[in-house]
Amino acid sequence: MINFFLLLILTVCVITDVKSRKIYNKVIYPALLLGFGFHFLSSGWVGLSHSFIGFLIGFALLLIPYILGGMGAGDVKLLALIGALKGGTFVFESFIYMALVGGIIALAIILFRGGVMKSLLYSIINFRNGLPNSKFLISGSLNTTYPYGVAIAAGTVLVLIMDGGIL
Repeated sequence: MINFFLLLILTVCVITDVKSRKIYNKVIYPALLLGFGFHFLSSGWVGLSHSFIGFLIGFALLLIPYILGGMGAGDVKLLALIGALKGGTFVFESFIYMALVGGIIALAIILFRGGVMKSLLYSIINFRNGLPNSKFLISGSLNTTYPYGVAIAAGTVLVLIMDGGIL
């Protein structure tokens, strides 16, 4: 049941993050309260403490990137919510896969949206014709951002699949 709820929240957050680049508090906070309540009702104070520790771990993992300006507050709260729903070990595993997926997405953006492939083709043509080499990256291609909620959701879903929580 908690996995279905998590997937529902992730779906909503990915949609809003892609459409408006926001993960809304009106989705995160009620889900957080439901998660804490679920764990308290199912396992008492032990369940609530387990949920709260997961929340703190998820929050702490993205706090520094947020402070440095590389991450939005919604991303931090979403990972904290994942920790509250699934616990500390799960959120840490999700964080690892989230970082890998995020790196792959960032590399794809640099290669395709940033014009690297086009620049590489021009460089090869120029080299073959004995012309001076052009710049490899188009200006600003490394400053491109993307909705990181997609990477958070993908990393979480990968862990769910590996743990047998989906299918």
